Amino acid sequence: MKVKFFTVLMLAMALFMSACGKSDADLTKAATDKLAADKVTGVTVAVKDGVATLTGEVADQAVKAKAEASVKSVEGIKSVTNNCTLKPLPVATPAATDPALTGKLNEAMKKAGVSGLTIDVVNGKATIKGTVPAAKYAQVVMAINESGITGWDNQITKGN
Repeated sequence: MKVKFFTVLMLAMALFMSACGKSDADLTKAATDKLAADKVTGVTVAVKDGVATLTGEVADQAVKAKAEASVKSVEGIKSVTNNCTLKPLPVATPAATDPALTGKLNEAMKKAGVSGLTIDVVNGKATIKGTVPAAKYAQVVMAINESGITGWDNQITKGN
């Protein structure tokens, strides 16, 4: 009788202890809540048998590592598979077209109070010819350098 009672008691304890473990759904919710609390966005969590899998697109490696650390800290998560990808870097804005640069340079010369220069832009490189007053030469060179051209051939001469 004692053996049967002890066996039934042990089975009941084993069932009770196994029922106390968190389900995958509970772990998924806990991990998702932890990511939200840590302000990690763009990451989705799926848990199967206590193993969390992270997916999504994040800004950089630091956010990816933070997401993994956050989920690892959730009680009941055995391990984390981090399948998050990094967002691609933004594409550089192409340089302005030659006519746009020519217009920009002409406008800069008007603002500087200089006229009579010949401006020719080919493949982003300007050739500038003419004479400017010596007092305005530095201002003209600065305006040219700030215009966004890739280079320039200075054929400007200083006048009176």
